[in-house]
Amino acid sequence: MTSTVPNAVQHTDATAPPITMFGPDFPYAYDDFLAHPAGLGQIPATEHGQEVAVIGGGLSGIIAAYELMKMGLKPVVYEADRIGGRLRTVGFDGCDPSLTAEMGAMRFPPSSTALQHYIDLVGLETRAFPNPLSPATPSTVVDLKGESHYAETIDDLPQVYRDVANAWNACLEEGADFSDMNRALRERDVPRIREIWSQLVERLDNQTFYGFLCESEAFRSFRHREIFGQVGFGTGGWDTDFPNSILEILRVVYTEADDHHRGIVGGSQQLPLRLWDREPQKIVHWPLGTSLASLHGGEPRGAVTRLTRTAGNRITVTDATGDIRTFRAAVFTGQSWLLLSKIDCDDALFPIDHWTAMERTHYMESSKLFVPVDRPFWLDKDELTGRDTMSMTLTDRMTRGTYLLDDGPDKPAVICLSYTWCDDSLKWLPLSPKERMEVMLKSLGEIYPNVDIRSHIIGNPVTVSWENEPWFMGAFKANLPGHYRYQRRLFTHFMQDRLPEDKRGIFLAGDDISWTAGWAEGAVQTALNAVWGVMHQFGGATDPTNPGPGDLYDEIAPVELPED
Repeated sequence: MTSTVPNAVQHTDATAPPITMFGPDFPYAYDDFLAHPAGLGQIPATEHGQEVAVIGGGLSGIIAAYELMKMGLKPVVYEADRIGGRLRTVGFDGCDPSLTAEMGAMRFPPSSTALQHYIDLVGLETRAFPNPLSPATPSTVVDLKGESHYAETIDDLPQVYRDVANAWNACLEEGADFSDMNRALRERDVPRIREIWSQLVERLDNQTFYGFLCESEAFRSFRHREIFGQVGFGTGGWDTDFPNSILEILRVVYTEADDHHRGIVGGSQQLPLRLWDREPQKIVHWPLGTSLASLHGGEPRGAVTRLTRTAGNRITVTDATGDIRTFRAAVFTGQSWLLLSKIDCDDALFPIDHWTAMERTHYMESSKLFVPVDRPFWLDKDELTGRDTMSMTLTDRMTRGTYLLDDGPDKPAVICLSYTWCDDSLKWLPLSPKERMEVMLKSLGEIYPNVDIRSHIIGNPVTVSWENEPWFMGAFKANLPGHYRYQRRLFTHFMQDRLPEDKRGIFLAGDDISWTAGWAEGAVQTALNAVWGVMHQFGGATDPTNPGPGDLYDEIAPVELPED
């Protein structure tokens, strides 16, 4: 397991089906849909070449545009910043270009099977990501309340950490039918998934993550809850998620989204960039050699400044240059708050309940800071202890999580000095990159007093605070208690036959409206939902042997809670 505190129920049966992000809210097999030789569907030949606006050039927008292009439509992509969205890979000035830092998404679980389809499609490689105590991590140091523990496996940590692991396992089993749901997801047993989940949604929608722990007899100890919050499971501490809905956490652990992570060699931003340039071999209407890049003259259009409905129920888009275009359909994949602030929007774009849902969406802040170093010095052995000089570090100090990233013993390497969320992220916001680095080096110096990290740094730090990024205003969506109904409205927006006729034509997509926000898989899934919706609007259909998410909607629709 990669977890500091392992998830419940260890699967040892090698013949068991692999887990995927198959539900539980919408148990549709997106990986099967993508792999089917019949493709995602087709539109009437009379509609070929019709323009569709795709607003946002992140992963969701680029996938939606790519698949619509393959169907014979002409996507017009608008991007305010850079292609990639929260798949943002940057280099270090003056350093070898092979040294990169993942400012956004940096680790992906194998259960992200629809995402993996596109990773394989563009020929990218992945490798194990060095999470706490994972097989890819030589060693981990857990430093809490001034006391440090060195470990290569969880068995090297004091007994209290195993007690916390056992408490988490018991809490999940007793409070959330973990084994039963995990098995149903693994076997893609839709009736059983829906039976379990419908009861949990009704019972737990108003419950916080922390409240769920407190209700468990296994977590009656405050000390155990505190350690769990600071060290957590999978990627590290989870106390910044304590105010969020427990349903958000259950989605993660049920689908093993926080386990067995892999990183993309060379950086995650390569995925949307390669799709932008890719010339598909199976394409309708457009000649072979067509790509999204070629349809746009190499660059997407700029930022959208205004969105309105105009006669004939069209969507009219104004961009930063003042150019005005009108479309029969548009896909919006950007951060949903942009529709409330930076983009001048017509109220008629969405039903009032959808506007409310967007306004109530809760976002998590997140900050990272990386430095390039001359070599992976942390692999040097301490002469007195025989231990690694430095380790992947989890701490209650300002840095919280420090990750060590290398490409081999004799090559330059990268340290993520700090990765923080929410209040921990806001503490960094007023500080410049160099001020942040100084505080981080001081904190790590208290854990590793004999390690001169500074002497190995070969370039300036790079940093991000996603809450301060004008086109994002946060790292990812995370529902608060009571937000399930809002989330359902946004995710199901692609089913527009259920909307008034004057509210159709613009489709929401992207990580922000997915059930698995914070994971790139959600961006992929909602993009494919929007593709189905646009295809349906243009009179198209899927092959009968490969029904799309909209075709099976009535069988797998998310649980609907009463409004009164």
